[in-house]
Amino acid sequence: MEITIKELDNKGFAMAMENDNRAGMMTYSIAGENHIIIDHTEVTPEFKGKSIGKQLLYKIVEMAREKNIKITPLCPFANAMFKKNEDIQDVLKK
Repeated sequence: MEITIKELDNKGFAMAMENDNRAGMMTYSIAGENHIIIDHTEVTPEFKGKSIGKQLLYKIVEMAREKNIKITPLCPFANAMFKKNEDIQDVLKK
């Protein structure tokens, strides 16, 4: 599984690819120099149940830590993951 992050203008996304097939994508908006808003998570049906969403979120969290960015999770999936996993709450915008 390869997960890449791309940004263009004020939008960004993490995309998971496996054997040239898109497994999932998590999109975010850049809300400022040190703030992003995760707004959508999508996992391709044949990859459901393989923790793709969690892998996408953790890749964005890793990027946020490197760039000292805080995250607001508007996406219901990302929001639930932040509530459930204390190990990523350090990047949560309070």
